[in-house]
Order: sequence, then structure tokens, then C-alpha cells
Amino acid sequence: MTAITVYIPRDTAAVAMGANQLAALLAEEAKRRGQDVRIVRNGSRGLLWLEPMVEVQTPQGRVAYGPVQCEELPGLLDAGLLQGGEHALRLGLTDEIPYLKNQERLTFARVGVIDPVSVADYESFGGFEGLRKALAMEPAAIVQEVTDSGLRGRGGAAFPTGIKWKTVLGTPAEQKYIVCNADEGDSGTFSDRMLMEGDPLCLIEGMATAGVAVGATYGYIYVRSEYPLAVQVLNEAIVAARAAGWLGRDIQGSGRAFDLEVRKAAGAYICGEETALLDSLEGKRGVVRVKPPLPAIKGLFGQPTVINNVVSLASVPVILAKGAAYYQNYGMGRSRGTLAFQLTGNLKQGGLVEKAFGVTLRELLYDYGGGSASGRPLRAVQVGGPLGAYLPEHQWDVPLDYEAYMKINAMVGHGGLVAFDDTVDMAHMAQYAMEFCAIESCGKCTPCRIGSTRGVETIQKIRRREDLDNHVELLRDLCDTMFSGSLCALGGMTPYPVLSALEHFPQDFGLAPQTDESRLAKA
Repeated sequence: MTAITVYIPRDTAAVAMGANQLAALLAEEAKRRGQDVRIVRNGSRGLLWLEPMVEVQTPQGRVAYGPVQCEELPGLLDAGLLQGGEHALRLGLTDEIPYLKNQERLTFARVGVIDPVSVADYESFGGFEGLRKALAMEPAAIVQEVTDSGLRGRGGAAFPTGIKWKTVLGTPAEQKYIVCNADEGDSGTFSDRMLMEGDPLCLIEGMATAGVAVGATYGYIYVRSEYPLAVQVLNEAIVAARAAGWLGRDIQGSGRAFDLEVRKAAGAYICGEETALLDSLEGKRGVVRVKPPLPAIKGLFGQPTVINNVVSLASVPVILAKGAAYYQNYGMGRSRGTLAFQLTGNLKQGGLVEKAFGVTLRELLYDYGGGSASGRPLRAVQVGGPLGAYLPEHQWDVPLDYEAYMKINAMVGHGGLVAFDDTVDMAHMAQYAMEFCAIESCGKCTPCRIGSTRGVETIQKIRRREDLDNHVELLRDLCDTMFSGSLCALGGMTPYPVLSALEHFPQDFGLAPQTDESRLAKA
């Protein structure tokens, strides 16, 4: 008799909700009942409000159940869980769940589908096709393919990936490096973690392809220290890839060399900034470097270095496998391809949604997020992490596109969304943004180090209604100084949440609310 395959995620979110205990109990219960079950610990599909989500392979396809708690398992087995039987927790065929069916999954196509550390599973779903093609191409042709795809940095800066690679390719050196920035520290973000835990071989393939493209033979994955499971899964996947000949001195007999290792991050938000990350990798305190020289010319250990974030590098395999035109067919304007949007905060259905650029905030909040968890009206959404602007409802129909968001003084960033209902105090949130900057500043430049501290004090005075007009003017001047004079994005972008809160929610600061006429006049 063939074993029935059951998928239970090993993703951190699922584990936090009892997935490990559930998997152990299923194995025990199946043995007691004499049922032959093969349990695969997959990644999460991204429907985090339904974790642990259990899937069973049936002749009709995979059938999902969730959220499944240990005490519900015996009843589920009695109801025919292993045959896809009816139950109150049955969600139907996984691929038909609207939340999943309506996405455009390119980078996350295998996450939740395969055993994350199985090379055979990975290859059966198109894995290593891109690297196999790259090994037969000239380095410049690989770089051109990535350039033509329109891929831009998914970590927040949105810098064209191909230009960065071309710079490293054209810089002569005996040693070059590929560095993956996996220090995912923005509030409301978890796409890097989900990919590393759910499809680490995709990241490994992307980094190896980058190495072949620019002539780098070694790489580092700098992983956030709060992600111990991601570190474990990555290390397992690296061993498996090396054993299968996809890493090492002679990749698949091509004569090309590339290997890599995982490094735990220092636990500082500033180490997500690429030059501070390099200092940290070198064993120093993470402090922002003055540019130039650019890391692409003088980066890790003074050598030419490609630094990209997890989703940027994990987007490369599909581009090489299916071609630049295929990838560029998704998105709008200069924002090509897809982005993994992470829905958090006061939402019924928190999770990950991969969509082509051009989707709106309103669609994500209601069609996917299901509206507020509290049942109260949503009032504001912070997009792009702790340095992102707070957007009011009248801006929720602006398409999520790098340039469109720049026009409204906002940023798409890493794709993290944090929703707030109408009980939020936006003056408090503005103060929190300044406090965050003050705590996380590396201290190298005065506008960030001192400006954020003075910013906290000024907002506190505004909230106490002390000399309101003068302190509001002072806050605006301070934000302008931080924006123009800070060495990196931490100090330079902290004004975004502060000024957006002041602009769109003035009544929370004791100021007169905006009218439609005044808003139109500013536009």
C-alpha cells in the first residue's frame, strides 16, 4: 500500500502555533491506527491566520485543513482527513483557495509546495533550470538578461539589480563576493524568512547564478539573529546542494566555482544597511560607511561585492529559466515583476501575498486581508517598514509602484504593510518613529544621532500642546535636516512616517483637520 503524503509546515509561524507537536501526534496516531503516512515538513503557503495548515495529497490534488490544533486531530482522522474527507476545518483544494488562486506566484511558486531541503523535490518543480542555463552562457549575457528583466532591489532601495551586477563584473579583482542581506528587521516584514525556510534552494540558486555572472566564487548569507530556524534550514539546504554538485569548485562539471556560508547577524537594525552589514561581516561594529567607494567596487574585505536582499536573489532563477521578457510581462511602468506583500497589523487575514506591481492597497487590505480584525474602520496603513509613510484612506487606490509612491511621498520598500483602525493615535505613532531612529542609530552622523533625539522631545511638546505652532514648524525643519543631511536611509527616511502623520492626521497633533479643498490645493 502506498503511503499517504501529509504536509505540515516547519515555518516559524506554524511552529509557533504548534506544528511540531501536531506532526509528532499525527505520526503517533497514524501508527496506532495502522495507517501508512509520510509526513513532509513544507514551508508555509502564507495564509498565516490558518496555521498550522495541514495538506493531504489526494487523487484530486492537495486538500487543505486549518487551523488544526492537536486536540482536533483525532476527530479529523475519524472524519477521513487522510482521504480529504469533509470536516468543519476543511478548506478544499489548496490551489482553489481564493487567497492563493488570485496571486501571481513567481518567486514564491515553490514555497509551501515542496520539501524545502530536498534537491529532488526542488528540481521536479523547475529548480536549477536557471542556473543550468547560466552555466552555458557568457557572464555578460547573464547580467544582460537580469538587466532586461527590469528586476530592482526588493529590499527597499529599488536599485536596478542588473546595473549593480554589471559594475561588479566590470571591476577587475582576484576575489569577488556575493552577499545576501537577510537581516530582515522592518516591522511587518517576513517574506525573507518565509522564503529561506520554505525554499532555501531558490536563494542558493540565485546566489550561485550571481556568482557565475560576475565572477564571484564565494558568498555569505547574513541572516537576522532572531531567525534560528531559517539558519538551520539554510545550512541543511547548503549541504544538500553541495552534495548534489550545485555548489563547490566545479558546479555540475562546468568548470565554474561557487560556494557559500551562513552568518548570523549582530542583532542591530542598522546592520540591514548594506555598508554597516559589510562591517559586521568583517567582525567590526556595524557602522555606516561613507560612499563612494561603492560596495560594488570596494565592498567586503575591500573586494568588489554584489549585495542584494533575499527576494532579489531568489527572483533570479525564474528570470534565467523563463527569460527576461516573461518576468517583465508582470508589473507596470519601471516596476516590473512581482513583490511579496506582507499583511500585518489590525487585519483579519494576516499573511503573504505575491502580486504583480500595480495592485492597490485597498485590494490587499480587503480582498486579501479581510478588513480589520477589530471590526472597526481602518484608518491608516504604514507601507515599507518603520521608515515608511502612514497612508490615509484617500491614498489606498494609488497603484503599488515605486514611482507612483514616490509621487505621494511614500515608498513601497520591502512590501510590508501594517494596518491600524480608527483608535490609533497618529501623534504617538510619529513619536514612535523618532524613538525607533534614536534607539537604532549607529551614531556616526549628527542629523540622525542628535536629530532623532530632538525629534522625540519636540513631538512630546506638541502632544502636550506647548507652543504648538512654533514646535510644529521646528519639527518640519528638523525633518528637512535629517532628510537632507543623514548619511544613510535610517535618518534620511525617518521623516516619512513623521511628516505623513502630521500631514494626513493633523487633528491628532492638535491642529485643524484637512479639508478636501486644502488637500486638492496641495496636490
